[in-house]
Amino acid sequence: MIKKISDLSMTEIDSFLGSQGISFFAGAFKVNLKSSVPAVSQGIKLLYANSILHEESFSDFHIEIKPSSGLRRWFRPRVHFSLNENEPFFPMPYSQAVPLLEWGLNWCVTNHCHQYLVIHAAVVEKNGKTIILPGTPGSGKSTLCAALVNSDGWRLLSDELAIYDLKNNYIIPNPRPVSLKNQSIDIIKRAFPNSKFSPTIHDTIKGSVAHMQPSASSIDEMNNYCRPSHVIFPKYKQNSKEELVELSKGDAFIQLAEHSFNYQILCEQGFESISMILDQSVCFKYNYDGDLNVAIQQMNQLVS
Repeated sequence: MIKKISDLSMTEIDSFLGSQGISFFAGAFKVNLKSSVPAVSQGIKLLYANSILHEESFSDFHIEIKPSSGLRRWFRPRVHFSLNENEPFFPMPYSQAVPLLEWGLNWCVTNHCHQYLVIHAAVVEKNGKTIILPGTPGSGKSTLCAALVNSDGWRLLSDELAIYDLKNNYIIPNPRPVSLKNQSIDIIKRAFPNSKFSPTIHDTIKGSVAHMQPSASSIDEMNNYCRPSHVIFPKYKQNSKEELVELSKGDAFIQLAEHSFNYQILCEQGFESISMILDQSVCFKYNYDGDLNVAIQQMNQLVS
């Protein structure tokens, strides 16, 4: 029988995290996580409730989130992220343990998974059509992504990392919590009151941050790989005119390469992969003013 994190009690989660670790699918990747930080236990229970458990020996990443020792445990306490007992980052404030876990998982993928082309983009799917939404911080891609996956028929493939299989030329679903910042948090909470969020953490390097639980259906369909049909570069600008403009493949190629974490590392393979994505896709730039109803309607028309 397949077991999920939701099948475990909080006591069981705490016990696993404090001993051999809890082993589960964080999106497409198998993670073994250890931690004695209560917020991590609560975050896993909420944000990864629908994630499937697996055997520790098959983990892609062995991660630990641990508090500082000594005086630091009491004076301005910090938390540390480690992969295979190595710490790639400076410690962060204790209250930021859950964002640190999410940022650390992104770092693991972007730095160790060069069998794929990894692009900084959200990815959603409906009616068999898959939209890649690349964007820089503040572009509104995560807000648009969150709005879509809370709407009928849309599936979350990724919020942060579009993972393109170089050999098979499809996108690997990587459904993990959707990261929202600052005013986007309240916008999505008001628009979709049934969505489930972690507590908002303030004063991080990215401002105020909260994470939204991915739907059970997105995780259940994780093995249904997709081929891209659209590449859309969203740009949120308050009081702007809503505008969807087709983009040339040449311009789209340059922007996709710029949004890729490992295009230069992959060299010729990176060039070929972006070319394959664009061969299958129609490309647009999309300016929107934050009216989510209009944005959802526009995306529905594209995939209808």
